[in-house]
Amino acid sequence: QMQLVESGGGLVQVGGSLRLSCVGSGRTFSMYAMGWFRQGPGKEREFVATISRSGENTYYADSVKGRFTISRDNAKNTVYLQMNSLKPEDTAVYSCAGAAGFLWPKFTTSEFSSWGQGTQVTVSS
Repeated sequence: QMQLVESGGGLVQVGGSLRLSCVGSGRTFSMYAMGWFRQGPGKEREFVATISRSGENTYYADSVKGRFTISRDNAKNTVYLQMNSLKPEDTAVYSCAGAAGFLWPKFTTSEFSSWGQGTQVTVSS
């Protein structure tokens, strides 16, 4: 299956910004819808954002809508998550994932077959 590697996590103050990147292997990257999920300390994994294969359609969790932006560059096999106006509750391990199939939008973990290792984002107050 497709391998995914995230980068760009780190420590940021409240109100700051970070951009996460996720690079996929192989020549089938454009055939997958892509998503970002996160898991905070003591919390269950939750959906953050998803983007269609072409990049034309996006869907966001209510908690990040207006602050986060998902995008992709299929020529670079890369999906991004731009995070602005960060809050302490955004602190989590962020993972990217790929999903095959034609249903839209995709926002449940069972729909995604390929997962990255995750990158830590910490927002200090």
